[in-house]
Amino acid sequence: MIKRIAILFAMVAAMAFGSEKKITAVLDWTPNTNHTGLYVAKEMGYFKDEGLDVTIIQPANGTSDQLVASGRADFGISYQESVTFARLEGVPIVSLGAIIQHNTSGFASVEEKKIETPKDFEGKNYGGWGSPVETATLKELMKKDGGDFSKVNVLTTGDMDFFKASKNHVDFAWVFEGWTNIEAKLKGYDINYIPLNEYSDALDYYTPIITTSERKIIKERKDVEKFMRAVKKGYEYAIKNPMSAAEILTRAVPELDEKLVKESQKFLAGKYQDDAPYWGKQKESVWINYQEWLYENNLIKRKTDMGKAFTNEFLED
Repeated sequence: MIKRIAILFAMVAAMAFGSEKKITAVLDWTPNTNHTGLYVAKEMGYFKDEGLDVTIIQPANGTSDQLVASGRADFGISYQESVTFARLEGVPIVSLGAIIQHNTSGFASVEEKKIETPKDFEGKNYGGWGSPVETATLKELMKKDGGDFSKVNVLTTGDMDFFKASKNHVDFAWVFEGWTNIEAKLKGYDINYIPLNEYSDALDYYTPIITTSERKIIKERKDVEKFMRAVKKGYEYAIKNPMSAAEILTRAVPELDEKLVKESQKFLAGKYQDDAPYWGKQKESVWINYQEWLYENNLIKRKTDMGKAFTNEFLED
């Protein structure tokens, strides 16, 4: 009995002095409203309630997928397309939840470029990262609109700012509607926007997503359960309280434009869960359709079991 009481007091003392399990979550990019749920979970104490001490970092040496797969980060923010390629290469990372239920990315251009449909890409300069997926995506949209991709001049511009690029040689670029389009409005730019998911069901994939490694799920399952329980609460809070969530994000990352964050947060409040029965849910058909699209466009030479690329088990009510 005395021994049990001593153990109990030791546990209480440990909790009192902050002995939470240290966890690292790595972003895919600089902090933005795609990540708000993480920052909410941290400030509102949802992680702490689960006994976790979570540090949110930006990727430095390597991508979030590489950091998660190697064990240098416990969780990461990634994209369905990235995880698909990783699984095909035998990298055992798993998507735990879709941050946004439908693809909110597309091609944007300032209005003066007169690009209103994919056919209008003809004779224009596209600024991107030089990925074969970009080329295939442009071809897909242009084919459905009667356009000729061979008439597009593809430039590799990397992460150049959309607005700076538009003033130089770039006519259109691939952006997230919930960030760049809103930033354009705040800066007084009129832009045209062509959403991917309106032209192809296969391109309505999950982006971004939350990932971990298969090893983490097997060896430290309880930590995964706790982390995702807290993160789910964070995004549910952001859905119901977008202005308060925006304030939490800007307090955590004060260099962000407060007006942009607030407007973006209002937009994403209706996009995080959208038509899904609960936040984060993923459909196997979405994973399969995108892999089929990659295969049909000769971007991959074989297929893998997409049922192993994701799980809903840590989010189901």
